[in-house]
Amino acid sequence: MRITGLASGMDIEQMVKDLMRAESMPLQRLEQQKKALEWKRDDYRSMNTLLLDFRNKLAEMTRPSTYRARQTSSTNEAFISAIANSAASQSSFEISEVSQLAKSASWINGGAVADKDFDASKSLINQNFTEGMEWKQGAIHSSSQLATANNQSFTLETDGNIDVDSVNVRLNGKGYEVVTGIDSSELKSNQVLLEGNEIKFADGAVKERDSVHIEYASTGRNQDKRTLTADETTSINLSGQSIVADDFSLTITPANEDGEPTTYKLLASSENDGVYQLVEDGNESNVIGNVNVSTGRVTFQEPLAKETTIEANYQQNYASFGIGANTSKGETYQNFIIRGSDSLNQVVSRVNNADVGVSLTFDSFTNQLSMRRTETGIFADNGEDIRLKGAFLNETLRFGETNMQAGQNAKFTINGLSTERTTNNFQMDGVTFQLKQTFTETDGAVTVNVTNDSEAVFDRIKEFVDTYNTLIEAINTKINEPFHRDYEAPTEEERESLSDKQLEEWEEMAKSGLLRRDPLLQDVLTQMRRDFYSPVSGAEGSAFSQLVQIGITTTRDYMDGGKLEIDEAKLKQAIEEDPTAVENLFRGDGTSYEGQGIARRLTDSVNQSMDRIYERAGRASYTDNQFTIGRNLSDMEKRIEAFQRRLDQVEQRYWKQFTAMETAMQQANNQMAYMMQQFGGMGMA
Repeated sequence: MRITGLASGMDIEQMVKDLMRAESMPLQRLEQQKKALEWKRDDYRSMNTLLLDFRNKLAEMTRPSTYRARQTSSTNEAFISAIANSAASQSSFEISEVSQLAKSASWINGGAVADKDFDASKSLINQNFTEGMEWKQGAIHSSSQLATANNQSFTLETDGNIDVDSVNVRLNGKGYEVVTGIDSSELKSNQVLLEGNEIKFADGAVKERDSVHIEYASTGRNQDKRTLTADETTSINLSGQSIVADDFSLTITPANEDGEPTTYKLLASSENDGVYQLVEDGNESNVIGNVNVSTGRVTFQEPLAKETTIEANYQQNYASFGIGANTSKGETYQNFIIRGSDSLNQVVSRVNNADVGVSLTFDSFTNQLSMRRTETGIFADNGEDIRLKGAFLNETLRFGETNMQAGQNAKFTINGLSTERTTNNFQMDGVTFQLKQTFTETDGAVTVNVTNDSEAVFDRIKEFVDTYNTLIEAINTKINEPFHRDYEAPTEEERESLSDKQLEEWEEMAKSGLLRRDPLLQDVLTQMRRDFYSPVSGAEGSAFSQLVQIGITTTRDYMDGGKLEIDEAKLKQAIEEDPTAVENLFRGDGTSYEGQGIARRLTDSVNQSMDRIYERAGRASYTDNQFTIGRNLSDMEKRIEAFQRRLDQVEQRYWKQFTAMETAMQQANNQMAYMMQQFGGMGMA
């Protein structure tokens, strides 16, 4: 803090400010020039954004589908409808007969699986099925891992015998059938081999980093051991569900070193409902909590200490089944393990989400189920479109009581050729047909005509012209903006003195005209006009070589700066009469400039112009040293920093000078006061 002017009585601080204001005028000029460069950079980039939008539209104009839009008509939409893509030629098809529609293989079970009180949302183990339900007891294991090498095999860890029918193997989400007793070289593409407790895939099936998930059941026991955290002292969830109550034990070991482990078992309470009391083995009066055997939740009456060790040993109620199908992608198969706590709705959902080509449906009104292959047609030579395995499907759900209805192909006659398809929707020569009903020749043949969609082609050309006109207007506006010499980027002092509205208007005036008559943008316009109006030497016999021949011309108003206008009737007529010539005019791919279509020429010109603007103004991801204006800004920043250092030195010099002046004046004042004191003393004598 400086306290000045005590000797001189002058406002030194204000004098220094005024002097520095004069000294800093060149700095303000540099900062204004820097801001003008930033605005100019942003203007260039906004132009490049418009050029990018135009280039995207040009990409559409170089695609064949833009000019080969097709429309179809059917003489009987109730029998057959069709859609054509751009690859379809203008032609017609006659379907004289559809003798059979394609349908899926389907299976309806043998009747109600339970009485009318059956609830498909409740646990299966608590349901009374018409044909009964046989549950197995054992341990269910699950592992997911990434293969560490090609052709890797996988080991199943268990303390009992593996239930071969209850092994669910998925590689990258695809299910596999587990087989035994064969050589691995005999495996089908949808099979894996179980040898002892090792899973082997066919040679070449497993690649490094592939995802493998294996779920399996065994005659062993689940061992669920953990050390309690602070959140688990009152209750825990075991990893297993549908626990066999008679075979359950829970050992609790206190956290302290002297604590002895205590083992507990389950005792049914008077109101069981799947919840059993947890009592000390050999002392049933010592109840410490309860266990829900359906969900596997253990609840303690009194909180246990943190870091207490819990070890549960138990078996689970489970069943399994398998489903396979013949599909257009080959044979599929997957095993499913179901727990007693699962509901029928969950089982149905699991099958439908498994991507085995089969869907399952449960009807709650009749308590029956139906199954169908998700694809229509015939894919199996032996007619086995759907394959079921396991007592749960064949007996409990009663699919073994009825026969599957095989799928069938669509059969029809087109242009005199009798043929088949696996679906009612098929493609031929770029036309997608949909067969809706069967009919015979006596009903009358159905004709499908494929013609050029002139209206769609017209709309796309019109959109292209509109986009070009938007670009032309923006560039012309920018290069013709008035330049206001009296307005420059406002200084900090000017900003403080202006309102927000005044500042906005000031900056708008200062930004105007920064790209006025810019040669780079003028070159863009010149080159694009040349691209538009230079004749296109198309294929031999091409009817059109210039835009004017198809009704696209420059507007008569010179103030429009070269905008295009369309004679709609003439353009539509050109598209209708010779769509190939119109296409060649825009997207001709000749090797010379003359042979290139307008859209291809413009694409090259726009790319070159954008590159030039990038060289000058960069893009948001560039650093300053990668483009011209950026380098100028960096240089300007260095000059500003250097000038700021010089101003700091000048300001220090001024303060030193005024301080010296103040010191000298103080000394003079002291001397004068001393002399006055001496003169006054002599008078008194």
